[in-house]
Amino acid sequence: MEIKTNAKIRIRLESFNHELLVSSCRKISETLDITSLNSLGMVTLPTSKRIYCVLRSPHVDKDSREHFEIRIHKRILEINYDPELPIIDLLTKIDLAPGVFYRICLS
Repeated sequence: MEIKTNAKIRIRLESFNHELLVSSCRKISETLDITSLNSLGMVTLPTSKRIYCVLRSPHVDKDSREHFEIRIHKRILEINYDPELPIIDLLTKIDLAPGVFYRICLS
């Protein structure tokens, strides 16, 4: 009796543009639909915001300020698969859009 263990891969995606992030997740899931996966799940993480306050004129008006913010959108793709499949080779060959940062974690 053979017991097959399932391997797990987590891909963490980050981007300033949420549309690029969604299209990258869709591209990864379409690429992995070819193989026989046990499960593929997407987890949406909270969006982090950085807010910067800048004086409009540093020498005169202290009351005149501008606020800028940067939003970082994050997703995690969790993939359960059989270790015999070449999933890692497929993931490294995927060409994602520029502006999407991703990390592949094996467990």
